[in-house]
Amino acid sequence: MTHPTTKTQQTFAAIGAIVAWAAVLLQLYLIIVNRTVSIPETLVRFFSYFTVLTNILVALSCSFLLQKNANGKMAIFFSNPVTATAIAVYITIVGLVYNIVLRSLWSPQGLQFVVNELLHSVVPIYFVLYWFISVPKTLLKWEHLFAWLIYPFCYMVAILLLGSSSKFYPYPFMDVSIHGYNKVLTNSAAITMAFVLVSLLFIGIAKLFALRNK
Repeated sequence: MTHPTTKTQQTFAAIGAIVAWAAVLLQLYLIIVNRTVSIPETLVRFFSYFTVLTNILVALSCSFLLQKNANGKMAIFFSNPVTATAIAVYITIVGLVYNIVLRSLWSPQGLQFVVNELLHSVVPIYFVLYWFISVPKTLLKWEHLFAWLIYPFCYMVAILLLGSSSKFYPYPFMDVSIHGYNKVLTNSAAITMAFVLVSLLFIGIAKLFALRNK
């Protein structure tokens, strides 16, 4: 089912696409310039960050929304309110985990500071604002949260498999070499619960919007 974009959505999408792509590409530039391993390994590490992957999802979503009334499969997929809400959940988790758990662990300077804020604060806030203002909410159902958990679950499994061979873990709370599997699995369960709670929050807000508009 297609969901034609309005002028407001087009404006939000254009700005969102520019900011998200700029943040991702600048982070790619910085990680290559400051690399301590080979470029192939650096690229693997770059794409192992949930922050990067989710910002790319935001960038893709905004980019495809610019295709007004497009009928392509990807445009239809990203214009679907269920997809947009899932991405809003994911990018919200990016912002929450970084600002609550990870921000105190390092102090980036210069361009890295700017990029860091774009990836972890500006893009999450902007996309959630877009969701509040422009995404239709009547199609959202409580059971959608189960499908939304597939992405973070697959991500966690992939990172554990990658780390078992490369010994690189993108986030300290997932570092098996430091914490062991029991602690990492406990941390993963806590993050999964955060996904569930944020998903329920978004769906609950959508239900309230639907009731108010009846």
